[in-house]
Amino acid sequence: MSLVLATVSLFLPDAEDLCVVMRYLVRLSLEIKEEENSLSEEECLLNKKETAYMSGDVSITGFFPLSYVTVQRRPHKAERYTEEVSQCLRLKILPVPLYSYNFNNYQFILALAFAVEEINKNPHLLPNITMGFSAHSHGIRYYVLYKNLVLNLSGKDFILNYDCKRESQTVVTLTGPAGQISSQYATLLDLYRFPQLNFGHFDPVLSDHRLFPSVYQIAPKDTSLAFAMVSLMVHFSWKWVGLLISEDENGLWMLPQLREEMNKHKICTAFEHILPLSFFHEGTDYVSFHQKIRNSLTNVVLLYGDNEFMVNLLNVHLTSFLSLRTVWVINSLGTFLYVMKYFLLHSLHAPLIFSHHHGEISGFNNFIKTANPSKYPKDYFLALVWIRFFKCTFSESNCITWKNCPANASLEWLPRYLFDMDMMEESYYIYNAVYAVAQALHEMLISQAEAQPVGNGRKLQFSPSQLHPFLKNIHFNNPAGDQVILDETKKLVAEYDIVNLCNFPEGLRQVMKVGNFSPYAPHGHQLSLSNDNIEWPISFTETPQSVCSESCGPGFRKSPQEGKSVCCFDCIPCLENEISNATDLEQCVRCPDHQYANTEKNLCLLKSESFLDSRDPLGMTLVCLALCLSALTTAVIGIFTKHNNTPIVKANNRALSYILLISLNCCFLCSLLFIGHPNTATCVLQQTTFGVVFTVAVSTVLAKTVTVVLAFSVTSSGRRMRWLLVSGMPNFIIPICTLIQLILSGIWLGTSPPFVDTDAHSEHGHIIILCNKGSATAFYCVLGSLGSLALASFTVAFLARNLPDTFNEAKFLTFSMMVFCSVWVTFLPVYHSTKGKTMVAVEVFSILTSSAGLLGCIFLPKCYIILLRPDRNSLHGIRAKTRSKRNAGLNFLIQHV
Repeated sequence: MSLVLATVSLFLPDAEDLCVVMRYLVRLSLEIKEEENSLSEEECLLNKKETAYMSGDVSITGFFPLSYVTVQRRPHKAERYTEEVSQCLRLKILPVPLYSYNFNNYQFILALAFAVEEINKNPHLLPNITMGFSAHSHGIRYYVLYKNLVLNLSGKDFILNYDCKRESQTVVTLTGPAGQISSQYATLLDLYRFPQLNFGHFDPVLSDHRLFPSVYQIAPKDTSLAFAMVSLMVHFSWKWVGLLISEDENGLWMLPQLREEMNKHKICTAFEHILPLSFFHEGTDYVSFHQKIRNSLTNVVLLYGDNEFMVNLLNVHLTSFLSLRTVWVINSLGTFLYVMKYFLLHSLHAPLIFSHHHGEISGFNNFIKTANPSKYPKDYFLALVWIRFFKCTFSESNCITWKNCPANASLEWLPRYLFDMDMMEESYYIYNAVYAVAQALHEMLISQAEAQPVGNGRKLQFSPSQLHPFLKNIHFNNPAGDQVILDETKKLVAEYDIVNLCNFPEGLRQVMKVGNFSPYAPHGHQLSLSNDNIEWPISFTETPQSVCSESCGPGFRKSPQEGKSVCCFDCIPCLENEISNATDLEQCVRCPDHQYANTEKNLCLLKSESFLDSRDPLGMTLVCLALCLSALTTAVIGIFTKHNNTPIVKANNRALSYILLISLNCCFLCSLLFIGHPNTATCVLQQTTFGVVFTVAVSTVLAKTVTVVLAFSVTSSGRRMRWLLVSGMPNFIIPICTLIQLILSGIWLGTSPPFVDTDAHSEHGHIIILCNKGSATAFYCVLGSLGSLALASFTVAFLARNLPDTFNEAKFLTFSMMVFCSVWVTFLPVYHSTKGKTMVAVEVFSILTSSAGLLGCIFLPKCYIILLRPDRNSLHGIRAKTRSKRNAGLNFLIQHV
């Protein structure tokens, strides 16, 4: 043991690494002592090299991740030995590493062997030259890695810078799939310009030929992976996604691309954890870490990293992650083939995984079925499979023949979580790598006419570095029809199969292809998914959603929550006459003036025209009222005409009575100009006609009132008052007032006449057609002149209210003007508080009401006397009942006025 430790210490400057090896040797020695009766198959395995080998003129050396470390507490017996060593080295006692094998990755060796055998059988590729290979496990520590590599470079003896005589010449080294492992190999291989082919996913770090001039990558570029993953999120409308990224060159290269694509499609990160590998080996607060993920309330987590990162993450956190109600989106299939057993134990479906699309290799499946240790006796790993899983033993006489094996035992018998019969993407790239080496060798031999002949006992001699120009320019189609290009400037972008690992009883699984992504497809058709074939985690009964806030439907807009991500928002209803006709709109859109928003506020509807129509109930009522009042006025005129010479008609100047009746009739009829579809003519006539006829009516009332006052003042005022009354001076009030009103109307029409206008805002869902008054100042000047005239009439009538009431209408004139003024004083606030056609109706109603007040208060009492009390419509007997002064006034009203 001391000799071994001295040798190993040359490669272990780190005391901790030396300590680990010492503990392993202690444990191994204890086990050997305890098991005195060792099995013959274990003795045979100890005599075998931990490698798979096939001889040939040229050889390819492959280093594959077949073994890994599991950590557990050491047995009690070994503990005291390791404690002594640890105390000697003053190191903290560490757990004992136990070495296990990932037999899924054994398919890498089978792919290498299959490709080599296929090329050796091809008479057109490398004729007279046979290819061979040697396959090794990476080793747990870097000293094992470098030891295996140096032994394969130099030969049988461990001598650097020398190439010892061997049966075959190693021309290329295959490494992978992790780019970090390949970079470790490259530090030594690049010293000799030894070609190295990486069969893992494309690694942007390895593409730097200043650092790694001898490294070639078989896989296509992953430049569209971020877009592919985000396209999946967009397809399912996942807006709230967590990110778990490995803190290595690849993870830090992928993270900005994911952020960019997610920002383009307005997808937010619920959390973003960049985890170094040390995270899984240090005393991390895992409870706090998982609690942060749960508190994010996301149903989707994107996981990106290489195989080593995935294995560590799932080994350490598997139980906690499986307890989450989460859909996992992963960038690597190989790792989950290994951990699939645990997914099945928890009765959960594995995630959606992006796997490189590749063609089908004919014959590979049958090759796996027929592989056995008797066929490949120099394959240590295949023998290990037969011993572990089929309980086979070696013959006692030698370590070549087998006994106690099941008949026709095959790798096909193994559970799929232990060994997958389907070709993995890394195996496919190994297959392509072997063909690329063969093509490069073939072209090199053709191009070198002076090369020494091979065969007939003569060996092929050349430097592996001579392959570089041929490897760089390799461009061919493999037997599956896919292009193989090693020049990174010409390398294709990867296409992806989207696979789902379905739930079956423990030990079984099914990798189900549910979609694909092709960057070469037309935009919008790059992602293809079969939603019905996807098996979601059992906690979801339908396609899961992952959002921070529920979508705002039509009729609502998003309002960001302060201090939170843009994906977290509140839904606010659109304002009046605004709509949103899609989900998650940030702003509502205002409807055009000729349209209005429906009740749900998701559609603009065309507004219907609205005006005070004679066919509407309100318009029809006003029309009927106006016509009835006009007919009543006409009837009064008829009654007055029939009883023209009676005292009650002659009193207070019957000419003024006829003028007032005619003007009132015009007032009733002018209201019809306000009803119906407005046009330019009606808009002009509405206000001017209204102003003129009302001026005539009110000025007539004023003239009648002045006439009464003058008539009863004749006896006391002398000749001047009599002359004023006889000359008809009160009658001049009408034309003077009318002229003033005509002047005002003319100025109005000349400066800013009324015109047809629309009101799209006063009444929901309607465009109101109305007459715009043009000049509000002119309108109120007209109303002001009418108001002044009415106030003067009311004042004079009020002063004459105590004059004799026989045939005297002073009281009726007072009351009529009080009604008139009350109507129009009430009109102003009501008119300004209404809109649309209701405003027009208020004006029409005021016209009819005020005119009806004049008609009723002045003329209905007279009609009552004429029709029902004719005895009071004469002077006989009335004069005897009145005083002489009053008789004089009445006689003057009847005879002269």
